[in-house]
Amino acid sequence: MLNYKVLFIDVGALKWEIREYKIPLHLGPVDIGIKIHLEEVESWKYDVFSPQNVLFLGTGPFAGSKIFGTHRLVAVFRSSESLGLHVSEAGGAGYKFIGSGINGFAIFGKSEIPLLIFVEGREKTNVRFEKISMDNLNRIYEGYENYFGAYALTKWLLDIYSDFFVKNNARAVVVGPGAWQTRFGSLVSIDVNPQLKNLIIGSEDFSGRGGAGSVLAQAHNVAGIIAGGKIKPELPEIFTNIKNFNEYFKKITGREFFNAVNMATTKYRFDPKTGAGGTFGSNYPYYKEWLPTFCYNSIYLKKEIRRKISDIILKNYWGPFKEETFVKTRSWKTCGEPCPVACKKIWKRKKVDYEPFQGVGPLIGVFDLKEVSKIVDIIDNAGLDAITTGHIVAFLLEAVNKGLLTCEEVGISTHPNLDPLTLNPEKWHINGVLAVEIVQNLLNKKTQVLKDVAEKGLRKAIKKLDEKYETRIGKVGMSFKDIALYQPYGEEGYMTPNFYWTLGFFVPIFVSGKYWTEYRLVFTEPEEFVKLVYERAIKELAISNAGFCRFHRGWAENLLDRFYEKLGIEGFEDKIKNIYKNIAIYNIKAGAIPKPLEGEKAIDIFSTLAEELQVQRWAMKFSKNKRRAYQEWFDRFFLTYIYYLGLDLSIIR
Repeated sequence: MLNYKVLFIDVGALKWEIREYKIPLHLGPVDIGIKIHLEEVESWKYDVFSPQNVLFLGTGPFAGSKIFGTHRLVAVFRSSESLGLHVSEAGGAGYKFIGSGINGFAIFGKSEIPLLIFVEGREKTNVRFEKISMDNLNRIYEGYENYFGAYALTKWLLDIYSDFFVKNNARAVVVGPGAWQTRFGSLVSIDVNPQLKNLIIGSEDFSGRGGAGSVLAQAHNVAGIIAGGKIKPELPEIFTNIKNFNEYFKKITGREFFNAVNMATTKYRFDPKTGAGGTFGSNYPYYKEWLPTFCYNSIYLKKEIRRKISDIILKNYWGPFKEETFVKTRSWKTCGEPCPVACKKIWKRKKVDYEPFQGVGPLIGVFDLKEVSKIVDIIDNAGLDAITTGHIVAFLLEAVNKGLLTCEEVGISTHPNLDPLTLNPEKWHINGVLAVEIVQNLLNKKTQVLKDVAEKGLRKAIKKLDEKYETRIGKVGMSFKDIALYQPYGEEGYMTPNFYWTLGFFVPIFVSGKYWTEYRLVFTEPEEFVKLVYERAIKELAISNAGFCRFHRGWAENLLDRFYEKLGIEGFEDKIKNIYKNIAIYNIKAGAIPKPLEGEKAIDIFSTLAEELQVQRWAMKFSKNKRRAYQEWFDRFFLTYIYYLGLDLSIIR
């Protein structure tokens, strides 16, 4: 029986204690985080920025092992966006955090001024606190040693507390200025070389989805957590000896462990078919015309035009990345844990992933890698969730383009060019210039519109705009919500979808904005689609709860039950299903129940896919009455989904 040690830190009283959770009763950080929120603090009763909204950060039960990809740091918290329970992970941070002797960190209470938490594992675990004034913190954010924002804070910590980093081989999880100014701030963790006092640029990872950084900053007034040490976790010997693990792996699979990993991670490592790898390197040549561009308005274009846009992307955007990162050099890094995948692909010192570079790239009609890299840099330095920020930039640009907002109301210098038929990247270049202005002005809350988006979140700000500008809406013929994309929760919650043109990111499930869904290009009857979504959600939840990187899911997800048996756990799948059900129960209590899509473009994801995929029955339904057809699909999906979860429909009415 293993003990999962959770460090409860009251940052208001500056007190801490260690509580133990038994592994056979729990599987990992997600269900322990849920237990804390659902049973111990009942955080749904409070505002999302209440000190009672515990930010739980936990490693999986296999952290400290020799198994590749087992050192994610998993955040569980009540989201400042969806207003329900959310889960977000940062790669590699657990590799050094586990040395503190602690498996999980539960932050509650609120410090009077910004706080830094140091957790050290020597003979035993010890915690100390350092306060930092907001003025000093802002000075660091504005620039330190040629770094800015969250990167500057990490570098400052490494310099000022170098002895702690060196002695404990420590790593930091920090927030940037965006976490204090908006509801969609990330947790930022950059691996470091303590001896050289260097940031390992390219290793950085972000727990961005759901606003974990905003919760840490605004609910608890914490600027960073720095942890490390020399304590080795309790683990069965088979997981700590790579030779023995390989023999065990070969016995249960018939394959060598290293070979299995390399085969299952081709997309993220290097795919010889495309000559590239990583999410950015793989997605563009794979999805081509199916990836959304021009604020998702590409869904209305004929396939021939979408292919021309895809050709521009491959030549002007993807091609230079491939040339620099896979032909001229092999500039690849890991997230900070030893791993043969080295999924972090670096273009001229900038880590390039699909989601951030899509959201302020092709999604807004920008196809210049240098230009987009500059925008992503601003977002990363600010510690903002790149997906939500991409949606906000696209929404605001389109609102100006449609005449729903003026340039002055958004704080931009001129009008964007969102006409896909231009087919000229030089004429679209202005969109990148405006994206920089929007992100910078959003952080400064330069206009009332930007202030509302930052403080209230996208959905609530849109409701306010719809009420304020009724006359404009009448003239334009569409409302603000018609051009925005988000999954609604309850009355005010929302989650922006990942950047794909597929049903799975627009269905009413309790945790969205993640890959806990079916995201292949399919359109089925809603009852059949529920089955696909539910099965995928359970597998993805299992990977998250084990602290595994999902890039390793190809070999790992079907073996997790065997690994957990070595920890004394049986009935693995039923336990995972119960964890998912508990998330739903929490979110129902929090009033974060999935609601039907509100805007025309969001519903058009369904209608256009039915037509494109030649699902005649549904294409006909949508052509006759789009909203009625969508409502039927929604109702049938949601009723079946609730049935799969084992919930009584009466509790959500």
